Amino acid sequence: MKKEKLIIIFTVLVDVIGFGIVIPILPFYATAMGASPAVVTFLFASYSLFAFFSSPLLGAVSDKIGRRPVLILSISSTAIGWFVFAGAPSILFLFLGRFIDGAAAGNFSIAQSYLVDISESEEERTVNLGLIGAMFGIGFMLGPIIGGVLAKISHATPFWFAGGLATLNAIMAFFFLPETHKARNVERKLSLNPLLPLQRAARDVELRPLYVTWIMFGLANITSQTVFSLFVSKEFGFDAFVTGLTFTGMGVIVAINQGLLLKRFWLKKFTESTLQRIMLWVLIIGLGLFVTKSLLLFLIATLFIGTGQSVFRVVLTSQVAGAADPQAKGEKLGMMSSLMSMCMVIGPTISGPLFEINDAFPYYLAALYLALGLYTTLRHERIEVRVAEGSPSDLSI
Repeated sequence: MKKEKLIIIFTVLVDVIGFGIVIPILPFYATAMGASPAVVTFLFASYSLFAFFSSPLLGAVSDKIGRRPVLILSISSTAIGWFVFAGAPSILFLFLGRFIDGAAAGNFSIAQSYLVDISESEEERTVNLGLIGAMFGIGFMLGPIIGGVLAKISHATPFWFAGGLATLNAIMAFFFLPETHKARNVERKLSLNPLLPLQRAARDVELRPLYVTWIMFGLANITSQTVFSLFVSKEFGFDAFVTGLTFTGMGVIVAINQGLLLKRFWLKKFTESTLQRIMLWVLIIGLGLFVTKSLLLFLIATLFIGTGQSVFRVVLTSQVAGAADPQAKGEKLGMMSSLMSMCMVIGPTISGPLFEINDAFPYYLAALYLALGLYTTLRHERIEVRVAEGSPSDLSI
């Protein structure tokens, strides 16, 4: 495997390890400082709010000046954010750490753009994006268990570790990562309007149905994840370590699907659009099993949810990347990150208060989001069939 691909994969791995640490451990860390469930979910949202502003801008900047410098800046910001978060003396500084990390949160989308740049075919593009997905699974295996083990020293220790990994990643990228984006659009003017990506997404008739489905998936994913630790602690008595092990198990499911089954089974047996429908159904069923509050059905639900999330994320991202103009792939993938960040702002601010009313309510809402995403997908497919047959159609979604 080429050196640059290895570094990009490591970049994603480090990012996801941090993500894998923060989801199960942050609630315990914050509640030890006196945070309520609503404040815990606001901490998740604070990172996402800043990422919402920064991700599409950084994606567009990488289209203009190259992937390498923007990626190094983003990784460095991640390291600083983790160190501030780990050393926080109060809840206020927890928010500050999340703000800093989110202010340059372009790692993931720029890494995707980088691998799309070096892909020589549609199949290689999907496989490369699947490698990112596999790192997502491995990171989700390693992050929670690392966090769970280090949390036995202190709840802050896992975040010091995440900051150290990000620092190492920034050094590696600086010394060894070459620039691969050759079709740079240096004449393009950049906009600082944070709502512009949403406006462009709304006007993009071809990609709009994919964006809408992505938003529904994102809202469902974030709404359920941000209260996950609180839910399993309340219903099953899981502590930080056991919660980390649960996420590790889900990470194994993600890694198997994206690292092995995606290429060898899913993409051989089904088209990307068919997989999109199947995985939305899988996720809805998984959430239905989850809220039964039966430990056995909960374990089965993790299999459904891990599979659905891992495959759906890759195939939808691949569809957007394949439809985007070569000079705007970074922007389009950054736009997806921006939309996901928007979901990560809205989802937690709703799920925390809902959890305080009834711990199952966030999961009912997540299932509703997925049902809306499935409706959008099916409706768009019917429109495409009518267009192919030469029948009039309403292209609005």
